[in-house]
Amino acid sequence: MHIMVTNDDGIHAPGILALASALRELGEVTVVAPDRERSAAGHSLTLHAPLRVFELREKFYAVDGTPTDCVNMGIHSLLSFRPDLVVSGINHGANLGDDITYSGTVAAAMEATLMGIPAIAVSLATFDASEHFPVAAQVAVRVARQVLANGLPADTFLNVNVPNCSAEELKSPLVTRQGRRSFVGTVVGKTDPRGRKYYWIGSDEPDFNDYEGTDFYAINRRHVSVTPLHLDLTNYETMKIVEGWKI
Repeated sequence: MHIMVTNDDGIHAPGILALASALRELGEVTVVAPDRERSAAGHSLTLHAPLRVFELREKFYAVDGTPTDCVNMGIHSLLSFRPDLVVSGINHGANLGDDITYSGTVAAAMEATLMGIPAIAVSLATFDASEHFPVAAQVAVRVARQVLANGLPADTFLNVNVPNCSAEELKSPLVTRQGRRSFVGTVVGKTDPRGRKYYWIGSDEPDFNDYEGTDFYAINRRHVSVTPLHLDLTNYETMKIVEGWKI
């Protein structure tokens, strides 16, 4: 098996190193990842600047672009084979609910899915320093083994979130739906020493609706959350409404 690994935290992040190491028990692993942190890059693609690739060591490539760029570079340029699976992560921080729309980690898995390659996004649910990346990596191996054996439906990939705890504390995985968060972000304006305004886009700590069956509900109770995501964003019920409009 040929497995490509990427992320949005950068090629030196502890999560991607743990993931690449663990996945080697399933096959040959090649890492193609951003040369620095690209968190919240979403599904952005670099179109108006050249990309540069640095081979740090055998099968470890750093790209000065986004996670989506990395998937494109890996599949269309750097790899001599078409990967059987793309795994993105392990993200340092959960990707739950509405946050998946911002996530470079999720976007990389989405890009591979657009190319017809099975893909998984994996995140560890903490923004603090953690010793549990190897735990999340073993979860990723178990999920990857099932995807390689069984495949995924067309236009579908998996978003996996792992609680920040030991393997002994983990509860059984739950298949979940995408949750919703209940806060609105803020823009904080400040003034620099020269009297010029600058801004930080930020928010309070995310507060997700704790509804049973959602990804947040699972993580909050130390279950691994496995959410199948689909590329078709069409609201088919609303199509019937809009068809009745006089446009």
